[in-house]
Amino acid sequence: MANPKGNPQNFDNPPSKDLTSTVTFRCTDEMKEEIKSQDNPGQFCRDAVQEKLDKNKNK
Repeated sequence: MANPKGNPQNFDNPPSKDLTSTVTFRCTDEMKEEIKSQDNPGQFCRDAVQEKLDKNKNK
């Protein structure tokens, strides 16, 4: 049976960091469909959030 929490080596995530936390947010139906249409929606969201966090950190 697959690990429901995900395997870090399956993502562009350093192996030392487990993907165990979940974040939920509201968005429009259009945003949701665009996200779901990505090849890897979860990684797309992680990358987008990390990009914004990095940008804010450098202000």
